[in-house]
Amino acid sequence: MEDKVVIKLDGVTKAFGSMTVIKDLSFTIRAGEIVGLLGPNGSGKTTTVRLINGVIAPNTGSIEVFGRSSLAESDSIRARTGVLTETAGLYGEMTARENLAFFAKLYGLRDPQHRVEELLETFGLCEHKYRKVGAFSTGMRKRLGIAKALVHRPDVLFLDEPTTGLDPEASRDLLSYIEDLNKNEGVTILLATHLLKQVQDLCHRFLFLHEGRLIEAGTLRELEDKYLRSFQVKVETDLVPKGSSYLGFSLYDKMPGFLIFNLQSKEQIPILLSKLLQAGPVYSAEILGRDLETLYFNIRGEVQ
Repeated sequence: MEDKVVIKLDGVTKAFGSMTVIKDLSFTIRAGEIVGLLGPNGSGKTTTVRLINGVIAPNTGSIEVFGRSSLAESDSIRARTGVLTETAGLYGEMTARENLAFFAKLYGLRDPQHRVEELLETFGLCEHKYRKVGAFSTGMRKRLGIAKALVHRPDVLFLDEPTTGLDPEASRDLLSYIEDLNKNEGVTILLATHLLKQVQDLCHRFLFLHEGRLIEAGTLRELEDKYLRSFQVKVETDLVPKGSSYLGFSLYDKMPGFLIFNLQSKEQIPILLSKLLQAGPVYSAEILGRDLETLYFNIRGEVQ
């Protein structure tokens, strides 16, 4: 991953009339990162994406993409970026092939037909390329939408709620493609979503928005070290201890085949497992509460 900053926001505020939706927002994104822009609906995620793309102007603060003003040089920036919104911005009366060809021509591709056919194949839409997009399912529209966003081979990709409306299998396939795109082509990705579980293992870093403010940022490990309040370890084992403690460790819960221990720190985990292995079989061990969703609510609890 490069250390070059490709997106920089500094003290950005945006209001619509009397309502301020983005408040003193500052962050950077480096080349090659997948960054999750996280928060509930109404937290300012979509407005942030629109600001970075130069679609709307901030009231205060500055935004740079590739070292250029997102507003003053929006056309040159959009030539190097791709965007997938919830609606995808497709034309329902045109076929899938016609949609991609139209956007390819807008971007001035020298050989648009080759790129169109390549994307239709990549996203499994070849057999549907002559169908009008208005008749497409939500999943097919999402696939075509990301194909449209990639038609000009952008360096940066903005994804706004890309899996909304998709079934679990379609969501998994789309996120897998996003990961491959980042690994194989080095595309920098800003992914705005409220579905934390889906992106926990995908993103390199996370930005948490709450009512238009950035309340926290960091990697999963950094967030865990800062906000993991207690250490509960769930152990799969045949051991059946009696009482509220075992081997010198407090027991939180017991159930058939599993024991849950309360620990004071992560440093106690290998000590616990070593003692358990001496006493009987251990099939698996899992630290509870370290998932992104739990950490998010811990973060929210600190700012409210």
